[in-house]
Formats: sequence, structure tokens, C-alpha cells
Amino acid sequence: MADLKNLKGISAADRKLLEQAEEWLGAEPTKMGPVKNLFWGNIKEESYFPYPSPDAREQAECDQLLARLDEYLSKEHPSIQIDQDQEVPKWVIDRLFELGVLGMTIPKEYGGLGMGITSYNRVLERLGFYCGSTAVMVSAHQSIGCKAVMLYGTEEQKKQWLPRLAKDWLSAFCLSEPNVGCDAGGQETRCEKSADGEHYILNGEKKWATSGALSGLFTVMAKQKVKDPKTGKESERVTALVCHPWMEGIDIYQKNRSKCGIRGTWQARIRFNNVKVPKFHLLGQEGRGLNIALSCLNYGRCTLSAGMLGGARRVRDQATKWATTRYQFGEPLATKELVKQMIARMAAMDYAIDAVLYMTTGMLDRKDEDFQVETALCKVFCSEMGWRVVNDGMQIMGGESYMTENEVERVFRDSRINLIVEGANEVMQSYIFGYGGKQLAEQMLGVKTALLKDSDEPLGAYLAKAVKNSFNMRIMKLAIPLGLEVYLGIRRRMPRVTKVLPELREPAERLARLVREHTYQFKIMSKKWDVKMLDRQAVQARLADMAMWLHAWACTLSKLDAEIRAHKGNGADLEWARDKAAALHFFDMAESAVNICIKQLYENPDESMLRAADAAIAHIESLPPDEFIIPEKTPTGQRGKGRLARQDFIKQFAGEKHSVGEMQAMSAQRA
Repeated sequence: MADLKNLKGISAADRKLLEQAEEWLGAEPTKMGPVKNLFWGNIKEESYFPYPSPDAREQAECDQLLARLDEYLSKEHPSIQIDQDQEVPKWVIDRLFELGVLGMTIPKEYGGLGMGITSYNRVLERLGFYCGSTAVMVSAHQSIGCKAVMLYGTEEQKKQWLPRLAKDWLSAFCLSEPNVGCDAGGQETRCEKSADGEHYILNGEKKWATSGALSGLFTVMAKQKVKDPKTGKESERVTALVCHPWMEGIDIYQKNRSKCGIRGTWQARIRFNNVKVPKFHLLGQEGRGLNIALSCLNYGRCTLSAGMLGGARRVRDQATKWATTRYQFGEPLATKELVKQMIARMAAMDYAIDAVLYMTTGMLDRKDEDFQVETALCKVFCSEMGWRVVNDGMQIMGGESYMTENEVERVFRDSRINLIVEGANEVMQSYIFGYGGKQLAEQMLGVKTALLKDSDEPLGAYLAKAVKNSFNMRIMKLAIPLGLEVYLGIRRRMPRVTKVLPELREPAERLARLVREHTYQFKIMSKKWDVKMLDRQAVQARLADMAMWLHAWACTLSKLDAEIRAHKGNGADLEWARDKAAALHFFDMAESAVNICIKQLYENPDESMLRAADAAIAHIESLPPDEFIIPEKTPTGQRGKGRLARQDFIKQFAGEKHSVGEMQAMSAQRA
């Protein structure tokens, strides 16, 4: 298979980015996941059908936990106070530890509940229904904060740290920095071995460390010079280290900043000044920290989606009830077609979000080999569609939705961050396109290299190559159907969905037709743009969105099939009737969305958009920087020249860190 890094005309920056991506992500799994199969024009039925269901015993245990949690959340949890005071009280954290929520995924032998990913996300969904801040705090602790220890810790490390993380320590994940957001490999924090080899000396700064000022353990990512065991060459790679806030040289100099939403969560800024980290605190291997970080983010992207689903469900139900009881012009809002459109859209999106989320957690629980694209897609779909549900609910409730006491506005504020964190959705679109279609693109490149002439290739060399490869049956078996598609427009054979009930055959066949069209459009666009495709993110996003809608369709189809079998025609259940109608409506919505993406591949305003953006950029660059807030560590000459954001009357947070004695006293008190 050809290598995309060897594309003719590729820029040095793009080549380096592809090399880094391969280094970060590791080798391709031998079995492609379902989304990659969509790019090839296949529907991987065994991944989708039957819809995953948790172990019956664990499901019963989770149901009991949810019952206890519901009792607490409905009667005790101070959701409004948390939002208004911008803090989750210590007694709430202690209560969640007591309920087992903050240790539910930690194995039982270390003091946790030992539950799977699906059960954990059910709990996060319930927390999100009541309080977005609390959902984020719990997710940051278990999905990324202590997940690295669970996945990569040695037995000795697990015995030392997991019992505390299950019972009384929050944890934080220190990845982002002032200059590092989605570019996780661009760490500026550094570590190096001490002269005696017994410690790592850690220096740098971290930003956005959720619960950092409240945690007893940090997982810190830092660049380290390491030698390649094969070549002996030294290069900078990311290493993961476990730190405690009481280590000398750690300064939590800002506990939090006032935010638009998830106001009860605290995001710390932490400096590391010659911190001596014992070598025992190394997680995994030196230079493999980025793989650890990306593995943890796979879990964080699901729990973010679960919290989003819970909030969206609250708004869906509240707004739908409002529409039936709010009268205008002598009739309830619910009689108006445009309001019905929003009600139906909320119900359909809610059903599909649920289907995508728990399909993804099912893949994680059954330990599928290839799921990175699926978790990224889950995050994009659930955050984007959940946000649309909340936005529709706000619109239905009108001015009242903007009032704090109705709580819908809090969900609105809490939800917006989900389109940004755990990988901004625009970055994830490029990732879904790039990593989802990489293997197909490399096969196409291999066929092109074998049979077509490069612009700088001598004619004699080309003819010799073409004649030789034309008799290579392995190459021609790939080249002939590919040529029929990209040159003659003859689509490949349509995939089949065989594992659904007869009544769902029609939406299954529609899905299959669009999957075939998706692979065709991917190939046509790859041929059209060639190496320029790496820069055409608008084109990438349309193809990624097609894959997203098709994957969501397959997940929804599988869930609906399972629920029809479970309900066995029970039409008296109004909730089930709503859900079935919502799922069928989602298929129509998804088909419309895919067709729009296809149309926009050919009819779009991209060229005028680029000109307009360049003109806007040129104008803003002509204005004095002191009129604007500038990133604090911008690599441009404008660093330090922007205006300071005014913070008059904004609640500030103390920056002092707990002393070693205070931290030990707190731990002893909890124990």
C-alpha cells in the first residue's frame, strides 16, 4: 500500500504532520472499524448488529446505582447554587465518593465499583440531566484524570493510587498549555532525567486542568529527549508522569476563572519549576505519553457526549411541555407547524444521539480493535446535535427560556463548551476524514503510482512501468473497478443490510445506497483535488459529515431494530411510539443532510469564502493590536501588545496552593 507522505507536491509541513499523526496513533489495526468501512462503501454489519447491550448483572447493579443517584440529585443536589457560586461544594464531592459515582469504573480490587463504560456513561447522562458542572467534574476525574493509571499503570502504581482515587482523591489531566490546545503533540512542558537517574526534572506550565486545584493526583504530559531503540537517534517525544500537588516546585497559581457555562467546575493553571518526580511515577514507557493521552481522550469523548445527552433530554422534555401549555393567538404553540418541526427535530436528534453514544460505549466495552474514529465521530455528532436540541428548546420557550430560574438557560450555557473541548469539532471533522479515509486513499495512491504517469516522470520509464504493472493481476483487480468509478461514474456494488426486521428493510436499503454514494464521492473528490485535498478543509468536512450522518443512521437503525423486537408491537406505550416515530424521522433528516453535503461538493461558495476571509484577515492585521485581546503566548511579534481583558466585577479565585500539611490533613480526614 502506498504512503500518503510520499504524495508528489506535498508541503513539508503537511508531510511532517502526517508523520506525527502516524507516530501518535500507532500502526493501523488489522481490522477496520465501521466508519472506515463506510469510506470503502461497506456496512460492517457485525459492528452494528445486534445493538450492544450490557451484561445483565452489571445492568442491574447500574440500575440500583442510578436509583440512589436519582434520589440524591432530585432532593439534595444544589445545581443552581453550584452554577451561581461557581463551585461544587466539598460535601457534594464527598457525597459522590460515598455513592460510588467517582470510583465506579475503578476495578473492585482497588476499591471501585468495577463497572463498564456503558454503565459509566448512563450515570454521566443522568448527571448531565441535572447539572452540567457536576457531570464534567466526574468525567474529568474518571475519563481522563485517573484513566491513564487504570490503563497504563503497573500493578504497584495501581495499588498505591487507585484506592485513593476511588474513595477520596480527585484527579486532573494536565495536557493543555497556553500554546497547546488541539495540537496535543506540541507540548512545551519539558522533563529530563536527573543525574542519578532516580527522578525526572519537570518544568513548564499547564492550563485548563479541570479540578487541578482540588486534586490529589495529576497526569502530566511533557516532552522528553528519548533515543529510538532501533536507530539510536535522539528525538523529542511526549512522556506521561504522575505528580501530586504537594511536590516541591508545583505552583497552582490560578485555581479557576469565571466562565460562561459549567461554572461550577474549576480549571487550574499550574507551573512546574524543577519538580523532582520519582522514576516510579513514570506511566507506561518514556516517549509514549501521547498515545496515553489519546487513549484517555477516547473515553472522555464518550462521557462528554453522555453529559450532553442528559442536558438535551431535559430541554427536549421541558420545551415540549411548554409548547403544549403556552397559548398564543388562542392556540397552544404545539399546533403550529414550525413549532412541530422543532419538537420532531428534538425528538429525532435525541434518539440518534442516544443510539450513537451507546453504540460507541458498546464498542469500547467489548474491546473492539479499531474505534478511534468512532469516538471522535461520537463527540462531534453528540455535541453538535445536542446543541441543536438545546437551541430549539430555547426557541420554543421564547423569553422565558432566557430566565435563570427555568434552568434551560443553564443547559444552554453548559452545552456550548462541548463543541470546543476534547478536540474542537472542526479539527475532529478533518480527523474523521483523514484517518477514516486514509487506508482507501493510500490504496488509490498505490494504483495511481503503478499505472499513471507523474508529471516529472520520463516517458520511457512510465511506459515500462505501465506495461509491467498492467500484467500484475493484484494491481489490476484494484485498478479496474476504481477506474470504472472515477472515470466512467459506474458505482460499485451496493452493500447489503441483512440483519434487520422486514419492516426496516426500506430505511436499510436507503442507507446502503448512500453508503455507496459516499465512497464514490470520496474517490471523485480525491481525484479532483489530489494533493490539494490536504488543504481543502471545507471539502474534507463535507465528506466527514456524510460519514457522520451515515454512521448515526446505522446506529439508529440498529437501536430501532432492537427496540421493535423488545416491544413486540406494543402500540399502547406512548414513549415507545414517540421514539419509533423519532427514529423514522431521523432517517429522513439524515438523508436530506447527506444529499446537501453531496450537492455542496459541486456547488459551493468556497472560492468567494476564501477571498472574503483573506480580505477580512488583511484588514484586521492593519489595525493596532492594542484594540484586541491577543493570545498570551502568540509566536508572532504581537505578543504582549494586545489590550488586557477587563475583569472589573468578575469573581476572582484565590491562587494559593494547599500546603503539604493541609493536603495530608485533608486526605487523613477523608480516610
